[in-house]
Amino acid sequence: MYYSSGNYEAFARPRKPEGVENKTAWFVGAGLTSMASAVFMIRDGQLPGDRITILERLDLPGGALDGIRKPEKGFVIRGGREMEDHMECLWDLFRTIPSLEVDGSVLDEFYWLNKDDPNFSLCRVTEKQGQDAKTNNEFGLSDKAQQEMVKVFLASREEMQDKRIDEVFGEDFLNSNFWLYWRTMFAFEEWHSALEMKLYLHRFVHHIGGLPDLSALKFTKYNQYESLVLPMYQWLLDQGVTFAFSTEVTDIDFAFDGDRKQATYLHWVAGGVAGGVQLGPDDLVLATIGSLTENSDDGNHHRPAKLDEGPAPAWDLWRRIAAKHPTFGRPDVFAGDIAKTKWESATVTTIGPDIPAYIEKIAGRDPFAGRVVTGGIVTAKDSAWLMSWTVNRQPHFKAQSPDEIVVWVYGLFVDTPGDHVKKTMSECTGEEITQEWLYHLGVPTEDIQRLAADGAKTVPVMMPYVTSFFMPRTAGDRPDVVPEGAVNFAFIGQFAETTRDTIFTTEYSVRTGMEAAYQLLGIDRGIPEVFNSTYDLRFLLKATTRLRDGAEVELPGPKFIGNRIIRKLDHTQIGQLLTDFGLIHDIDNIGRDRADDANA
Repeated sequence: MYYSSGNYEAFARPRKPEGVENKTAWFVGAGLTSMASAVFMIRDGQLPGDRITILERLDLPGGALDGIRKPEKGFVIRGGREMEDHMECLWDLFRTIPSLEVDGSVLDEFYWLNKDDPNFSLCRVTEKQGQDAKTNNEFGLSDKAQQEMVKVFLASREEMQDKRIDEVFGEDFLNSNFWLYWRTMFAFEEWHSALEMKLYLHRFVHHIGGLPDLSALKFTKYNQYESLVLPMYQWLLDQGVTFAFSTEVTDIDFAFDGDRKQATYLHWVAGGVAGGVQLGPDDLVLATIGSLTENSDDGNHHRPAKLDEGPAPAWDLWRRIAAKHPTFGRPDVFAGDIAKTKWESATVTTIGPDIPAYIEKIAGRDPFAGRVVTGGIVTAKDSAWLMSWTVNRQPHFKAQSPDEIVVWVYGLFVDTPGDHVKKTMSECTGEEITQEWLYHLGVPTEDIQRLAADGAKTVPVMMPYVTSFFMPRTAGDRPDVVPEGAVNFAFIGQFAETTRDTIFTTEYSVRTGMEAAYQLLGIDRGIPEVFNSTYDLRFLLKATTRLRDGAEVELPGPKFIGNRIIRKLDHTQIGQLLTDFGLIHDIDNIGRDRADDANA
């Protein structure tokens, strides 16, 4: 396996790998990573689809990419994945999958949707019950906070291992608008991994400027289950892939001979009956390890969601696997402290025009227009729950009624009493969460109870492990996608280790699936490299200017010396770059300062 960039590799059709006709593939889990890997095996590895089986404990595919209407409860979305144009593996995948909406691929559908209706926010932060917080899209980073960011950016991975964010950033940074934008967009907590924070800065440095208004983001037409999972599921079925639902994989046996490692038996329980399959060297096993949505519990409009700290099948499977070899990872680094990995979301379905009128007041757009509404999350900065909410293009579900708007709400501080409802978010029913949201939306207090009861239907969801992959970690905590010496198996998903990319993205899931398929089948084509904006001087300069809220860089020492240094750069490429990105004065204007130099 190797990485590549550019059209030369991207458009090449791989040759058929030697011996592929003798192989079978077994996938553990039917989430995005397994489905993507199966697509790559069929498309690039030329493995017949009828030689692939995907085993799933639940009764539908998609994993965390969900979106469903539940009887008696209503619409449910546990979360949403923000996407951008440089998710190279993701778009390599979806250029192949036919859209269910347009004549073309899912990528075609997504591209033209976001071209015609580009995403951006007109109000990113509110305070004082729905008033615009007037952040002016500024980051508000002090010199000290900027220096800390540079230090983290330049640090080695080893220096950031096993450290918390609040161990490398001080109060200036943690009180800045930048941190408010960042933590609410990505769901970072102060105790989360400084290493992951560093990797995010590198991975998305080209989108720093779009952080305050969310113009960096792109979204699907409907929820991601209907827009991404269903087209891919249909394509895989058409290729002859077998999906075995209601089948829980309970263990994998391995044989070890020196450095050689081979999966030998796959254990499962289906319909209460134990089963399994013997595995030879040509029988490939690709196991999704860990799960951010494991043990999620739904409440309803009149019942709170529960925190389920009981047995967690996905995590317990990884624990059994990890006990068999030290290179198979350490799952309890991620799943051992639920208090630090949980938070709660809620799906609010509004009924009628009353609540949408308040949404429109903040979003600046008609929620019923079928176009971008909030343009991403809106954060109530003075919310005790640190509540954020978003309204994507409507309808968000094909089954919505014309008078319904689906809203996604989440809180980072679920154990803190609310500002209007004097209960923690985790204690609240869907109706009570709606009341708290309406309060921060600016609904008059005398109308909140009526609108929450009659104008909405809300499903809260508690997720014990939703930020588990952000826990501080060190090398070896996550196993390699294909561990050294592995003959016929791979680990895929958010808890497998791959180079430089960042978790909590659709891209990471697809990338691990692609790397596993390419290595196990010996596919001779470059895997798209992570977009290398962190090595591009133009993006670094642009980000530097934006992080300083447009302030120019002041050179140390007397002004006349600084001006002489700048004039030396006149008519050079470096000088042009520095002025183009606003880090110094326009060099052509330096001459105006020469009189000042002489006086000095």
